[in-house]
Amino acid sequence: MADAQRRTTSRRELSRHQRFEQISPEVGELDEDAFDQAMADDPDDTLALLADLTSATDPALRSLARRLAGRLVLDVSRRGATRPRGVGKVERQRYRPDRGDLDLEASLDAVSESRASRRPPDPDALYVRGWAKPKTALCLLVDRSGSMGGKPLATSAVAAAAVAWRSPEDYSVLAFGNDVVVAKSQDVPKAGERVVNDVLALRGFGTTDLAGALLAAGLQLSRTGAGRKVTILLSDCRATVDGDPVAAAAALDELVIIAPAGDADEAQAFAARTGARLVTIDGPSDIPNAVTTALGD
Repeated sequence: MADAQRRTTSRRELSRHQRFEQISPEVGELDEDAFDQAMADDPDDTLALLADLTSATDPALRSLARRLAGRLVLDVSRRGATRPRGVGKVERQRYRPDRGDLDLEASLDAVSESRASRRPPDPDALYVRGWAKPKTALCLLVDRSGSMGGKPLATSAVAAAAVAWRSPEDYSVLAFGNDVVVAKSQDVPKAGERVVNDVLALRGFGTTDLAGALLAAGLQLSRTGAGRKVTILLSDCRATVDGDPVAAAAALDELVIIAPAGDADEAQAFAARTGARLVTIDGPSDIPNAVTTALGD
């Protein structure tokens, strides 16, 4: 992913985190037992520390943190409902006993052959008419225009993992500031751990092209045939680049906004202008439930 490298973080900078010395008592060490205890005591601060550890100057510690982050962030994200939502429709499907009534027209050749040979029909050649709910495609927009360390970075990584968990075959992750960086394309397979680590490698930039980001989300979602297409905007919605984000939002099927609880005024106003749903969070551990709420699950 282009433009993904962040500056490294020294042990002196990392020591500003309260539990750093317990989690990394020596150069090149990461005590997973101490980390687990820290997660139990204060998950948000611990996830913020882990995000910063992935850019540690110490290469051994950095490598250990990235391996742990890829696994842990995915685990944290696996909370809440993942069921599809929306009005179902009857469609032709491959045979399975619990799927519906046999589609005689589609299965006629297999039934005729079965009768002629006096053998049971081949299940793989049979079809049924059954109810199916529309698939959901997700596009996550991560605002990287401000600080991209600690809690904001951890929040972005958990959000990426959450959309990967809920729609593993049809999602994209875009990071935006003054431009848009594609961490995961809608139609290109990519392992969840790689997506998480690419997000953790992002740097922050000063300007916010909100309209451009929303247009890019629309382009990603145009590549899918899913019945439901949802853009999840992780941002305070404070645009600083010329453009019309309201018009860009109007072109999307669905827009949901996840904003920091302490800085949600602009997001609330933008949600009111666009009809988007708004959910606020206090930290990265709130993301799984926020995504579930935002999707109406």
